[in-house]
Amino acid sequence: MLNIEQFRYGDNLAYLLYGKTEAMAVDGGAWQEILAFLKQYHLALKYVTNTHRHHDHTPGDDQLLKKTKAKFLDCTKLADHQEIIIDGEPVVVYRTPGHSRDSICFHTGHNLITGDTLFNGTIGNNFSGDPKGFFNSILRLMALPGDTRVFAGHDYVSDSLAFARQLEPQNKDIDRFRESCDPNFLYSTIACEKKINPYLRFNEEPIVKLIKDRGLPSATEWERWQSLMSID
Repeated sequence: MLNIEQFRYGDNLAYLLYGKTEAMAVDGGAWQEILAFLKQYHLALKYVTNTHRHHDHTPGDDQLLKKTKAKFLDCTKLADHQEIIIDGEPVVVYRTPGHSRDSICFHTGHNLITGDTLFNGTIGNNFSGDPKGFFNSILRLMALPGDTRVFAGHDYVSDSLAFARQLEPQNKDIDRFRESCDPNFLYSTIACEKKINPYLRFNEEPIVKLIKDRGLPSATEWERWQSLMSID
């Protein structure tokens, strides 16, 4: 099973997936820290890639490629369910359009790198203009095992939980997550997201009631999703 290391640059989060000798950098904006980690643990950087091509996720690509022998994997050209092999272990690509048309997630073992598709406590902005595609991407991630760890592209936890608590002031799971999460290694799980993230809770009674109380459409999952997306 591959290991995962998280690096901060601003509120962005960069990642290394690595085994005994090889590694892959995802959204490697913290390129100096990544290079230091590779040197410390005698790892060869095999690939450099991104969850999507927005500028805040790509600033480390050139430096990592220049200073290593890594190959660039263009996320816009990676196929759905494509496997990237690191030290003999597969990293599976999921195409998850919504935040952007080129958004993808990387899944290996119990770890899921979600970029700006799914954050800890919220989801990304719908810059693609494709709300139905975004909805289907979230349904896809919701179907993963509950113990799947969600590693997002940003630390938006404070604002995300404040908004979630505004919608569900009686939801004690929100406070439990706030108290338990480690800002130095930030992640949640799919099971946790289903308890705290309003955009994954569109079938839960408190959220359905909230939508109905606001006079918004609520008859189907798709209508409830659209209604949630309209609340600010």
